[in-house]
Amino acid sequence: MNPHLSRLKRVLRTDLTSSLVVFLVALPLCVGVAVASGVPAELGLITGIVGGLGTGLLPGSSLQVSGPAAGLTVLVYAAVEDYGLAALGVIVLLAGLSQLVLGALRLGRWFRAISLSVVQGMLAGIGLVLIAGQLYALADSKAPGNGPANITGLPGLVVDTLASGAALTALGVGTVTVAIMVLWKKLPGRAQLLPGPLVAVGATTAATVLFDLPIARVRVSGLWESVQPPGFAEFGRLADIGLVGTVVAFTLIASAESLFSAAAVDRLHDGPKTDYDKELMAQGAGNTVCGLLGALPMTAVIVRSAANVQAGARTKASRVLHGVWLLLFAALLPGALGVIPTAALAGVLVHAGCKLLPVQELRPLWREHRGEAVVLLATAGAILVTNMFEGVLIGLMLALVKTAWDTSHVHIDITDTGSGPVRIRVAGNATFLRLPRILDSLDQLPRDRAVELNLAGLRHLDHACMTALQSWADQHNAQSSEPVRVIPAL
Repeated sequence: MNPHLSRLKRVLRTDLTSSLVVFLVALPLCVGVAVASGVPAELGLITGIVGGLGTGLLPGSSLQVSGPAAGLTVLVYAAVEDYGLAALGVIVLLAGLSQLVLGALRLGRWFRAISLSVVQGMLAGIGLVLIAGQLYALADSKAPGNGPANITGLPGLVVDTLASGAALTALGVGTVTVAIMVLWKKLPGRAQLLPGPLVAVGATTAATVLFDLPIARVRVSGLWESVQPPGFAEFGRLADIGLVGTVVAFTLIASAESLFSAAAVDRLHDGPKTDYDKELMAQGAGNTVCGLLGALPMTAVIVRSAANVQAGARTKASRVLHGVWLLLFAALLPGALGVIPTAALAGVLVHAGCKLLPVQELRPLWREHRGEAVVLLATAGAILVTNMFEGVLIGLMLALVKTAWDTSHVHIDITDTGSGPVRIRVAGNATFLRLPRILDSLDQLPRDRAVELNLAGLRHLDHACMTALQSWADQHNAQSSEPVRVIPAL
């Protein structure tokens, strides 16, 4: 047999196997993300299908897999609550077009410049909000709304759950789902050929059907009935500045999550690496299609992508085929969704939210880079108490302030021989952040002595420092008969 043909068959066989693994991982996540986002379950499957058959065919990253992501669940839920399901298509469409523009302008690589602590804080904040919201779904209860309300409502949730047999049953189903996923990872490698989320949801669904448990199930409306292309009236909502801000948030967060996922996937294999600009355009094309269909936004998802690589995928055929399997499932077995308990899907998302929390990384980060840890915690906390967009902006602002503080090192050397002028040499970067220290040192100088202020060693002197130093010199000259001699910065 021709060796090239033999190799091609091996590659196709491994890609086929990998696609089935990715399909089994993606199925419960697509449905769970949709339900948690407050939209029909079929919309999650549509996004997964587009991620496979659309984005999967495009250049960029050959092995990472796209679909609805838990990281955008909170943002989608808030958007649907504020603007309605009909506006979701417009938001996703415009986010996709924005990604296409950013990719065409070759700005994809610049997303890698975002502080890692902000990204980790963003994911941690998403995880906290996701967990807080899905704890209500575990007990078949409706979450009050935003992050603070969900957290303050937890004591009431506990009381209500303990008083209701149906809620306790749903909580038991959700808890068993989480337990199965946690324990599944501890089994031998061969046992893990089936993904933990699929096994957990399958087992709890079977138990729910077998014992006819009185708990909520996924609502099914039909694949084609769920498609809701945005109408012209919805584009008129763009006059609302809040909706425009939501589009910006979708664009930035989906792009950052996809490109950071690409960087992580590149470290898992030794094949062709990601072209970040092309990958950003591929994500934009996928979100544009999802917006036209009124579906959920997509990102590259590290869980599915890692499963794809670990299953032995060699080409993009595996991710395309996973979209085929999702399409066949949605078209041929739509009724299967209606038997899945929502508490089981909530368990899947609680588990996913916990995995977004950087618990293991936080302690060494606090020990070695405390400023980065503060940015991470502040970003996560800001997302929890405000919203996704404002929280990320606060995190970026803190990261910039930290960077400015770290780079504005200034060294002050005072020489006083007892006779002649007191010589002060200031070197480094004099910015407003270091101004209090500089002025404290100058205010300690004797008023009855001549002063030589040497600024020639400064690499940078900002306007605030320059103005403050001039003001100090004028004040010193007004109070002393000995003048200040200033050697200016070069």
